Amino acid sequence: MPVIIDSDCINCDMCVPECPNEAIEMGPAHYVVNADKCTECEGFYDAPACIPVCPVDCMHLVPDS
Repeated sequence: MPVIIDSDCINCDMCVPECPNEAIEMGPAHYVVNADKCTECEGFYDAPACIPVCPVDCMHLVPDS
């Protein structure tokens, strides 16, 4: 269940240094999360580190289908 960044992203760069897997990268209009690299910080932190630093709350976990 990777993290996603919605279109409310303001490209503030706050989340990028928080990602231990370097899964956050610039997309065409705003930052995106590379789902192949995102582990929800498993093995590093108890929860995704990027979500709490987002000033506009545009980062969310994708629910399991």
